Amino acid sequence: MSNSLVTEATQKNGQKTQVATLESRSGGGNMLRVGVIGYGYWGPNIVRNLHGQKNCQAVMVCDKSSNALNRVRKTYPGIEAVTDPMEVLRSPDVDAVAVITPVWTHYELAKLALEHGKHVFIEKPFTSNSAQAEELVELAARKNLKIMVDHTFLFTGAVRKIKELTESGALGDLYYYDSLRVNLGLFQHDVSVIWDLAPHDLSIMDYLIKAEPEAIVATGEKHLNGVEDVAYLTVYFPKNIIAHINVNWLSPVKIRTTLIGGQKKMVVWNDLVADEKVRIYDKGVQITSGEGIRNLLVSYRSGDMWAPQLEQLEALHVELDYFADCVLNDKVPFNDGHAGLRIVRMLEAAEASIRKRGELVRL
Repeated sequence: MSNSLVTEATQKNGQKTQVATLESRSGGGNMLRVGVIGYGYWGPNIVRNLHGQKNCQAVMVCDKSSNALNRVRKTYPGIEAVTDPMEVLRSPDVDAVAVITPVWTHYELAKLALEHGKHVFIEKPFTSNSAQAEELVELAARKNLKIMVDHTFLFTGAVRKIKELTESGALGDLYYYDSLRVNLGLFQHDVSVIWDLAPHDLSIMDYLIKAEPEAIVATGEKHLNGVEDVAYLTVYFPKNIIAHINVNWLSPVKIRTTLIGGQKKMVVWNDLVADEKVRIYDKGVQITSGEGIRNLLVSYRSGDMWAPQLEQLEALHVELDYFADCVLNDKVPFNDGHAGLRIVRMLEAAEASIRKRGELVRL
């Protein structure tokens, strides 16, 4: 999505548009019709998964690239392909807009969509700053519209299983969340590795840990293109919960490994293996004390390891089905604008800490 497209869309916003209700446009609310803005890296996955849904479908795709639109027309001849985002935003045949464009365009496009009465599905991160996110959340609430931020990992079988374990108390009180998310590339020119990769772990952490983070410490360095390509984030929570996230575009190998430590059990999640992505270890440490600090007794528990069966559905397919369900049945998604805002605030705090060479920034 080019800057000229966003500017053009903003200029045309002054035109009054009659927007019908969702029920009248979608045949009684049984089908959510989605217009997708952006058909670059992630857009084709959105359209492909919308194409296979029972309660929602892609009806329009917008992109500035003629080659991208030719691919749309060839693969999905029934989907209208356009270059002007206002054609999507003003169309009475579109109930919701999927904003799959660079983060610096998110605010303007999402705001226009909401002003035109469209629900919004938006790629992570939600916006470029928290002020933009706050405004969009308020606008959606005022217009009774849904915002869902595309935190796809929350819909993977692995994260859903880990959530089940934390909710049931199987892990006990959480101690830490430790993630290594590194690879060689893909380098971005408009956002740092923090804004590119860290939202995955921050959203997972936000989903699993039932506490508001208190502060963030972050360090990072720029080596190649003027933005941080290596970074380390430490997030402090109440009750001695700590999270550490390592994101890196300069690793010779791709690693996606997360460790979650609990009082009762511990979890290792390796997202790159085909089988046994999640392993649960019945291991831990207990300390008992006698009289005086010198009599502290440390005992180690080493029990079984098992790998639970995980859902095999594509996460994005599950997420888009959930989005349609939330819109059609007026439910509040757990990955709504408020969740997106919390992630953006953490990203801002991390960025501020890096500028201050690792100084603690309170949230």
